[in-house]
Amino acid sequence: MTAAPADLLIDRPATADGAALWRLAKDSKTLDLNSSYSYLLWCRDFAGTSAVARGADGTPVGFLTGYIRPDRPRTLLVWQVAVDFAHRGYGIAAALLDGLTARLVAERGITDIETTITPGNTASERLFTSFAERHGAPLAREVLFPAELFPDGPHDPEVLFRIGPLTETPAH
Repeated sequence: MTAAPADLLIDRPATADGAALWRLAKDSKTLDLNSSYSYLLWCRDFAGTSAVARGADGTPVGFLTGYIRPDRPRTLLVWQVAVDFAHRGYGIAAALLDGLTARLVAERGITDIETTITPGNTASERLFTSFAERHGAPLAREVLFPAELFPDGPHDPEVLFRIGPLTETPAH
């Protein structure tokens, strides 16, 4: 992995970004694709807990959607992370996660990160494992949703990754 491009901007998503986020999710071939409407709502209602990576021309090349857990107000749940194929391998996903986390530590005092990952999603496993290492935080894993809970056909289990408490800023 090389460093994220110098002209990359990590920003809050705007409603106008919803279509681009939907396309990035669709093109990822790994994410569960939500309706295009849901990405518009996400960019409106959860922009404060999400991030978009913009290339030099302002076009979204990656995104991270998340929300603060209602019963754990210091925990960010990362919902989806996607980076355009042409921009992978440059550390954009890590830049999104580090940037959003730094913002939410400052704005909301978050101390923990959670996400779910299906077994075999090596890129996501590496992203969150390396995040925990960079932040000097413990990482615990457990099955949150077993495969048999999904009513819409075969689905892999969702493994919960819990990272925290966050104790260090990332080493650059």
